[in-house]
Amino acid sequence: MTFRDCLFGVVLGLLAVPAESGEYSPPVGNDYPTRVLFGDTHLHTRNSADAYSLGNMNLTPADAFRFARGEEVVAHNGMRVKLRRPLDFLVVSDHAEYLGGFYRYNVRDPLVANTEAGAAWKDYVPALDSAKMMGAFTGSIRDKAAFPPFPEDTRLRIWRDVALTADELNDPGRFTAFIGYEWTAMLNGSNLHRVVMFRDGADKASRVAPFSAQDSIDARDLWRALADYEAKTGGRVLAIGHNGNLSNGLMYADTTLDGKPLNRAYAELSARWEPLFEATQVKGDSETHPSLSPGDEFADFETWDTMNISHTAKNEPWMLKYEYARSVLAQGLKHERKLGVNPFKFGLIGSTDGHNALSTADEDNFFGKFPDSEPSDNRFNTLMANVLDPNWKLVASGLAAVWAKENTREAIFDAMQRKEVYATTGSRLQVRFFGGFSYTDDDLHQAAWLDTAYRKGVPMGGDLAAAPGGEAPAFLVAASRDPDGANLDRVQIVKGWMDARGELHEKVYDVAWAGDRRPDAATGKLPPVGNTVDVATASYTNTIGTAELAAVWRDPEFDAGQRAFYYARVLEIPTPRWSTYDARYFGVELPAEAPRSLQDRAYTSPIWYTP
Repeated sequence: MTFRDCLFGVVLGLLAVPAESGEYSPPVGNDYPTRVLFGDTHLHTRNSADAYSLGNMNLTPADAFRFARGEEVVAHNGMRVKLRRPLDFLVVSDHAEYLGGFYRYNVRDPLVANTEAGAAWKDYVPALDSAKMMGAFTGSIRDKAAFPPFPEDTRLRIWRDVALTADELNDPGRFTAFIGYEWTAMLNGSNLHRVVMFRDGADKASRVAPFSAQDSIDARDLWRALADYEAKTGGRVLAIGHNGNLSNGLMYADTTLDGKPLNRAYAELSARWEPLFEATQVKGDSETHPSLSPGDEFADFETWDTMNISHTAKNEPWMLKYEYARSVLAQGLKHERKLGVNPFKFGLIGSTDGHNALSTADEDNFFGKFPDSEPSDNRFNTLMANVLDPNWKLVASGLAAVWAKENTREAIFDAMQRKEVYATTGSRLQVRFFGGFSYTDDDLHQAAWLDTAYRKGVPMGGDLAAAPGGEAPAFLVAASRDPDGANLDRVQIVKGWMDARGELHEKVYDVAWAGDRRPDAATGKLPPVGNTVDVATASYTNTIGTAELAAVWRDPEFDAGQRAFYYARVLEIPTPRWSTYDARYFGVELPAEAPRSLQDRAYTSPIWYTP
């Protein structure tokens, strides 16, 4: 069944049911979100010490906001760049450590130049010695004596400028500019970073300086600082974990940084302050890993899995299960049984982590991560910032999709808090996902099917309690293609659960798909949708796939006594990868290892079942 059939079932003679409130106007009393908004919660400008060190000396937070809302800017490579469609919201999340420092030092701002840190920079910052500048940035996280932080007054005054810029560019109803920063904790090069995002304006957010990794690299201290902020200002704030795939097993480990097992206090702090996980971004996709999900033919997508952010080899297979969203969600079930609280009960979003102030997630308009990875006829052959992986490995990902009532800080933040959000790898496909115990196929045929979906169940990010009479839950999923993008291949529901012995399991179910394909009788696998990509011309056609898919699926292997989570994954048909577009534009050869095409996708936030 297609989503179009669902929406236009009324043409077949089915009638919408009046609202149970008895109002003549059915929407009266409805209080659910009707708009999907697409944005980026993770972007850096010249205010970030690493971005400035590696060449972003010009593009400011104001430039980033203006670009995101649709204005044209000039990239570092001299090219004009513009989004085909503006974003709905953006968090400029510059690193808290030495925030704005290198730029201010080089314009002789006494606020920075007269600090202890500034005094140490005179030999290499004016000379733009990127290696020593990066060394000071990373060194400040592990050795405050050698690389002292800014005084509190300096940090507050710089932070106030950051917050006021976001306020100035915020345009409620049309474009939302969030105040935020990145807490850049690392341990021996293993990435423990979080983006901190405020619901508030500068009047509250600027009253407390960002908590940085120079203060502590322990997430518990960050969470306590966020609690202190809310207590002091009456504001609201949350944190978003990211880049688990570069943490060498530390991001969501079952021990704290001091080696102790997670306890209930830790679980409560984690659950309270980190409602979201960034499952896809420029440095690799973190939904799952092929060795963790060997039965999932779509698990190996833009995988970065060999090392951490400092190129320390990932030589222990056990590390992976603490890094990828699906396995971490499963680990959360195990912790919940022991502690009574699930520390990893997060929703899923995507974002870019670009460091050139340009939020570009489209394959045909991808401007890289750093200035030296912006489009050129040589970017395949160079290393990101001369220290990371080859530029061809970069991922044109991703976006955060939010079901909100309006385009405002308050509405978007609240949607993130309740996890009614999903990740995309760059596309703007639309997905709805609901769980309940009384959905039927007929529900999708109703003209006002969303009324029914919310009335009879919970949306993505929600919870299902004990099954009535042991009845299996049913899940309603509806997806439509990006209006300016590729058709859909299939919709899948991913289930993770814990059995009576405490063992963790997962399974992927195809629940709706394009065409008249049938699952293989022996393997149960659905045949591929096909591939229309022409590598030579960097093009594809929508002659395969479908514009819309929808289904009601009931778990055929449900056990009412077992904890479980479910989320939807929606796959598009194959399209050219950004590197294929580059090869065509510049007339250069693709690296042999670079994929020629890919299947962009969306991951919804889970729905949890707790007996």
